[in-house]
Amino acid sequence: MALTIGRIAEALGASAFGDLDLEIDGLSEPALAGPRQLALAMSPAYAEGLANGQAKAAVLGPDMDWQAYALEAAIVVPRPRYALAGLTAALDPGPEIAPGIHPMAVIHESATIGIGAAIGPFVVIGRGAVIGARARIVSHVTVAELAHIGDDALLMQGVRVGSRVQIGDRFIAHPGAVIGGDGMSFVTPEKSTVEQVRESMGQAEAVDQSWTRIHSLGSVRVGNDVEIGCNACIDKGTIRDTQIGDGCKFDNLVHVAHNVQVGRDCLFAAQTGVAGSTVIGDRAVFGGQVGVADNLTLGSDVIAGGASKILSNVPSGRAVLGYPAVKMETHVESYKALRRLPRLAKTVAELQKAVSKLAGND
Repeated sequence: MALTIGRIAEALGASAFGDLDLEIDGLSEPALAGPRQLALAMSPAYAEGLANGQAKAAVLGPDMDWQAYALEAAIVVPRPRYALAGLTAALDPGPEIAPGIHPMAVIHESATIGIGAAIGPFVVIGRGAVIGARARIVSHVTVAELAHIGDDALLMQGVRVGSRVQIGDRFIAHPGAVIGGDGMSFVTPEKSTVEQVRESMGQAEAVDQSWTRIHSLGSVRVGNDVEIGCNACIDKGTIRDTQIGDGCKFDNLVHVAHNVQVGRDCLFAAQTGVAGSTVIGDRAVFGGQVGVADNLTLGSDVIAGGASKILSNVPSGRAVLGYPAVKMETHVESYKALRRLPRLAKTVAELQKAVSKLAGND
């Protein structure tokens, strides 16, 4: 996929210098770049590697002199990491899916397939399902009955879309993602030990009884421009739909439980888990392994550091950390105090020894 420096710069809205007709067909770190690769030397520290590579052109950050690096061409961008998004998009060919419908796909006669959709082998599309225009569906994907997937979607290998799930445009699901599995909702004939513990925050009286399943009659509603990572799961609601707002991005192994409501443009890193019926505002960002308890309300712009466990409501705009999650600055101070405990204990022991000695002298 050869592109000229001038064309790349135009697509990025960036400034270009030198030979704008120079062609490149890939990206590389500066020290490893070949002559047809565009080196990503976006800071002076990275640019030092250009001397060890063969790059003729590079992407540079602001206030960097491209001629100082003996390059034939350069693209200068004001925000390097943001430019990287455009660069990788331009050079990513995406999965190879033959146009049209593969003969080994199984599609119910009542399903609707949009214009320009590409559907691979071993795909199963159920009764009344709707696949949007230009959607790309790789092999071994299942779209259940009455599900609706918007335009320009990309479903990778092994994705499962449950019944009645509604998904917006430009959706991306990576291998193994499941949207619309049943939520984990069970009840006992008598009050369970779990319910007793939640009420008392202490011991419970055990009762010999079994769990009865509460079925998921709701589904999942996903907005536009949402991306779901490998083996991530979003469960159906019990009665109302689980909802994921526009622009959300979920990493691998993220789990969103039944009835959860997630706002716009939220970002959840790997192994994040959100328990049932929790409501999350817009632009929340959770680091890896963040856990959120059920039936909570988290405001917009909440930031949770990695491995935080959120056990209570969090107001908008707050950064939290720790287990249980508290204000980030509070957690940092608490951690500093914890680190000082051994020294404090030693000081106390020495004081006790001195006091005992004085008492003995008296």
